[in-house]
Amino acid sequence: MSTIILTGSNEALLEGLSQSLTALGHRALLTGDVPEAIDVASAQPPLIAIVAQSALRADARALRIPVLPGGAILLYRGPGDPPTSFAGSYRSVLAELVLPLERNRLFALVQHVEERARVTGREQSPDKNRGDARPG
Repeated sequence: MSTIILTGSNEALLEGLSQSLTALGHRALLTGDVPEAIDVASAQPPLIAIVAQSALRADARALRIPVLPGGAILLYRGPGDPPTSFAGSYRSVLAELVLPLERNRLFALVQHVEERARVTGREQSPDKNRGDARPG
């Protein structure tokens, strides 16, 4: 299935999401902050990055976490947290969720992005998209 990066400071929430995503057949990678998420994603871009709004407020580079072509960035916040006021987030973000309340919506979005990537032929890793070219 797909690789998904989760970043934020709510370890209990992220661990629960990671276990649920793994049970659905995905590879979930937990990162503690935006720089770590960028490092991990630069080495192996995920299809989806799920980022806490608090992490975005702390480091606007969260919107530049690399994802595979056809992939997406999803923001989340807790039930008591105010919505983000970061002006540029709406162009880069597929959805903003309230977790854990919108957990089912999250799983539906993951499935939608994965299906969209499969239909458009973008589910392969960048190395596989290069074809069979051999130096010669």
